[in-house]
Amino acid sequence: MTNPFSSEGAKAPPKPFTATEGRREIRSFVLRQGRFTPAQQRAFDDAWPKFGLDYQGTPRDFDTTFGRSAPRIVEIGFGNGAALRHSVQLDPARDHIGIEVHAPGVGRVLNALAEDGNDNVRVYHHDAVEVLEHEIADGALDEIRIYFPDPWHKKRHNKRRLVKPEFAALLVRKLSPEGRLHLATDWADYAEQMWDVLDATPGLRNRAGPRGHVPRPPWRPQTHFETRGQKLGHGVWDLLYDRVAEDAAGR
Repeated sequence: MTNPFSSEGAKAPPKPFTATEGRREIRSFVLRQGRFTPAQQRAFDDAWPKFGLDYQGTPRDFDTTFGRSAPRIVEIGFGNGAALRHSVQLDPARDHIGIEVHAPGVGRVLNALAEDGNDNVRVYHHDAVEVLEHEIADGALDEIRIYFPDPWHKKRHNKRRLVKPEFAALLVRKLSPEGRLHLATDWADYAEQMWDVLDATPGLRNRAGPRGHVPRPPWRPQTHFETRGQKLGHGVWDLLYDRVAEDAAGR
């Protein structure tokens, strides 16, 4: 039986930080796993061998993984997998890689992918920063998507937010020369931080102009919570950035 909490490679980090050589790295997540159902366990047992990627910490040959050479999309923190599943079906010409640390969400999406039968998708149950740093080559990605990352809305927790200058620089490295970065948030304060960071990151250009956002694009489905929030007057911000030469980034 595949244990998503303890099996080698599939194991997500157990704490919101790691300690290496005396250095403590703050994570952007805490593992609030919730209830892990028998159906989700069966998904790990039955579907992980086809759709799962065990973290190895070394560069991966995705042409071999997918059996073809195609543009590739990474979605970081795919949650219950609705957007990932939608994109896999909408865009079969590109390969999709989902990364999520929460086992119940991974279990749900494994079940859905097995039901759909598409072969242009794989998922990691691991920390996205480590996957990007160690398993994905620089310039290898056609697009990176980050939808509704944890806002860590309390000011003392803002340091845990994923979108920070060093992370933005990592994303730029992983994008192809004409790649795209797409983020979405329903927290105005986090949108402001995203603009502060990304508009100032060399190699990125905001498609809507400085501190600009775009209408929800067709490749991102509207979530149940988003629909409910909009009825209550809450905002949602979609930010699109193009990877450009650093001397053409408008700075």
